[in-house]
Amino acid sequence: MVTSAGAPTGDPGADRPSRPVIELKGLTKYYGRHRGIEGVDLTIGRGEVFGFLGPNGSGKTTTIRTMLDLIRRTGGECRVLGLDSEKGSKEIRRRTGYLPGEYGLYEALTVEAFLGFLLDLRDARASEGRMRELASIFELDLGRRISELSKGNRQKVGLVQAFMHDPELVILDEPTSGLDPIMQQRFYALARRECARGHTVFMSSHLLSEVESVCDRVAIVREGRLVTVERIDELKERFGKVLHVTFDSDVPRAALEMPGVTDVHQEGRSYTMTVRGDVDRVVKAVASHRVVSLTMETYHLEQLFFDLYGAKAGGNGPGSGGGEAR
Repeated sequence: MVTSAGAPTGDPGADRPSRPVIELKGLTKYYGRHRGIEGVDLTIGRGEVFGFLGPNGSGKTTTIRTMLDLIRRTGGECRVLGLDSEKGSKEIRRRTGYLPGEYGLYEALTVEAFLGFLLDLRDARASEGRMRELASIFELDLGRRISELSKGNRQKVGLVQAFMHDPELVILDEPTSGLDPIMQQRFYALARRECARGHTVFMSSHLLSEVESVCDRVAIVREGRLVTVERIDELKERFGKVLHVTFDSDVPRAALEMPGVTDVHQEGRSYTMTVRGDVDRVVKAVASHRVVSLTMETYHLEQLFFDLYGAKAGGNGPGSGGGEAR
């Protein structure tokens, strides 16, 4: 099991509380005999944008619902904002913004009336100005009826309601579902701004590019168990770089087999390989042959995901053992 307590990056001030915003220890949830999540250890600090990554059915939503006490854990510990998720659930929800993956809206109300109703429920009418600011950011027409909204505009309503009461923690389940690329970028900017203010954003996603664009750290979950928890930059560094090279004549594969080089694939006179460690030494070795073209790129999170996730698909990894995640 992987445990990570990486330092937050958004608020470097000395007055940062030492207590984690989210702390899970052995968190487990079973649905009868079927596993939702098991043995999840995770620590998230103030000022992080944290990505919770995995395909549908991997246990992301179960983890979120357990943190908010929308479903009761089977075992382990779960503390949010310093409070036990069950005993302190009312206070946690007061201080948290939440966007579920699926949610209902009052179709007959205008957007403004609906959001105002939610502010009244929270006794947070003082946040009406922030609600309007967020609606402006997302170009959300407050005068439209909910029933008239497209999927993307409904998602904007969900994002505005999650952030509008200025919560310390925002938990988002697939936050950019239905948004166009411009609105996605505006959401990323908003998440970074909240991080810089010392707030924490926890977002689950199956969109690898999304997590790579905005998150400080990422947890990858498979079949209800964590595969890894790391900073994205460190994760990329650990997996190395991808080198593409084409020679003007045949070069034996053995000439490219050297320490730090793995996953060598050949197609005619072109090779693709993964390079870890001393990149300069490898490039110089390659350049001892006549090169037609050479490019090097950092691993994208998508490839890392498949390396981490796919390598365990045979049942030998931390997610083995069967069961059903949600």
